[in-house]
Amino acid sequence: MDVTDATFETEVINRSATTPVVVDLWAPWCEPCKSLGPILEKVIGETGGRVVLAKVNVDENPGLAQAFQAQSIPAVHAIVEGKPVDSFMGAQGEDFVRQFVSKLLGEEPAPPVDHRLAAGDEASLRSLLEETADHLEGVLALAALLIERSNEGDREEATTLLARIPETPEARRLAALARVEQVDDIEARLAELLTQVKDDEEARQAFIDLLEVLGPDDPRTTGWRKKLTSSLY
Repeated sequence: MDVTDATFETEVINRSATTPVVVDLWAPWCEPCKSLGPILEKVIGETGGRVVLAKVNVDENPGLAQAFQAQSIPAVHAIVEGKPVDSFMGAQGEDFVRQFVSKLLGEEPAPPVDHRLAAGDEASLRSLLEETADHLEGVLALAALLIERSNEGDREEATTLLARIPETPEARRLAALARVEQVDDIEARLAELLTQVKDDEEARQAFIDLLEVLGPDDPRTTGWRKKLTSSLY
């Protein structure tokens, strides 16, 4: 919510008696404020109302700027039971803001994103994607884990996950792995599919998926691509 000199007592001081309020001192001309603002809104929004964000435009509300002795912005202050309990200045990143809000709630902050990605286990990766659903490396890592388990439900979930992110060579390879059944002899299967690709769309897609599984660095891939082109045209 936007708070002014006139509404500060009601919206911040009184409200903070029951709900912690984070006050964001900002101005339209402040570039660091533009990067911090969305992070505050996202992280505090995820608390489901357990913390409230109050935004104060210091240009329009000089009384509050003076009261907080705002020498530079952005400046962020946490108010609990009418009193400031914590603060920081400058455009901080999402991990820092999460720790700030978690501390305000008396909770242990979630591990930084890179730690969970480095851990690589399913629980850590799912925790990461709950916060950032389209995290590229997180989606790829979890999809790879699911595909490795080789059951249909996990492969379907992996395909759904991969649809969240932009197409990359690794995303295409994993999507192909999720679609194809395990093949003991890829070249034998490619030879079989080659006889069907011209008139059978499913066979054509299966052939292309197997080429993605082989990958562009496999010396067999180029030869089979040429054979596919010859069969189609």
